[in-house]
Amino acid sequence: MPLDDRLLEILACPKCKGELEYRAGEGEEALLCHPCRLKFEVDEGIPIMLIDEAKPL
Repeated sequence: MPLDDRLLEILACPKCKGELEYRAGEGEEALLCHPCRLKFEVDEGIPIMLIDEAKPL
């Protein structure tokens, strides 16, 4: 389930407040922060925007 474009416009990295790149494919959805080198998973259409839950890129 792709994220709504309006939601993507307002979401920001919780660590640096920078832009996020949305990636979907191969049964996985994630928001990527390139400056922080973090990947935030999207679970059933809900972005998990907790720094402690993020995975390194």
